[in-house]
Amino acid sequence: MGDVIDVHQHLWPAEFVDRLRARTSAPYLDGWTLYTPGEAPYEVDPAAHAVDKRVAGELDAGTSLVGVSLSSPLGIEHLGDSLLLDAWHVGAASLPEPFKAWAAVNLLEPDLAGLEGLLGKGFLGLQLPAQVLATPAGWAAVGPLLALAERLNKPILVHPGTPLPPGEELPGWWSPVVDYTTQLQAAWWAWHAFGGRTTYPLLRLCFVAAAGLAPVHHERLAARGGRLGTIDSNLYVDTSSYGPQGIDAVARVLGIDQVVHGTDRPYAGPVDLRQGDAATAVIQHNNPHRLLFGPVPPPERGVQ
Repeated sequence: MGDVIDVHQHLWPAEFVDRLRARTSAPYLDGWTLYTPGEAPYEVDPAAHAVDKRVAGELDAGTSLVGVSLSSPLGIEHLGDSLLLDAWHVGAASLPEPFKAWAAVNLLEPDLAGLEGLLGKGFLGLQLPAQVLATPAGWAAVGPLLALAERLNKPILVHPGTPLPPGEELPGWWSPVVDYTTQLQAAWWAWHAFGGRTTYPLLRLCFVAAAGLAPVHHERLAARGGRLGTIDSNLYVDTSSYGPQGIDAVARVLGIDQVVHGTDRPYAGPVDLRQGDAATAVIQHNNPHRLLFGPVPPPERGVQ
């Protein structure tokens, strides 16, 4: 299928790799071995970040646009390392089509003017780490960033952030399966408890990895006296790391129009969601286009 939009991938440009190698404390790269504060050393596959190979793969798949995002589990937004953030933005901005990037900010001292400049130069929107949004107060604290994105008609991508140190040896899948989904669920419910839609009525948000399947818990919410409310046309979840069972369950709650195509490549890949051709087209093109650029206005009626 052509004209596919993938809102969530990871691709490290050369400038970003060089700065990770220049660091001497986590997160840093030693060759292609990644060291992070909360997880065991990880052997990065160099081919996964070979730009020419990634471009060829997306063109073969008929992908017209790919949103690449900073790897928030590295904790870069809280390092105060401006050189590393600059390397991400400079390198990501130079990636060839079909790649476009999500911007990131230093959350210790957010530079609103700098972010506005990035968003005005082709960055798709702003990525925020889920663990800082895990409470209503967390959403309130990033209010100036949300207001800026809403004013500029740019979306927010909520992505898992730094995992908690486990304190004991655990399987390699533990952080992605347990910690990341917990972060996303907390951020999802905190947005609702914060009353985010009332404060930012036009802001578009996307939670990756189906928000950790948080919407599926709406029945438990109702059982405990809460209420999900009506379908929010500006609130999306992506499909990364889930298959037909998980996505079908989420779509039954949110509606198919709130599900967007995201693969998390190179850490995962596209999955046949078994939704049929029409629904697949909506998930892979129509919905992500609305997320990234807003709803298409109706055609003007001619003068009678």
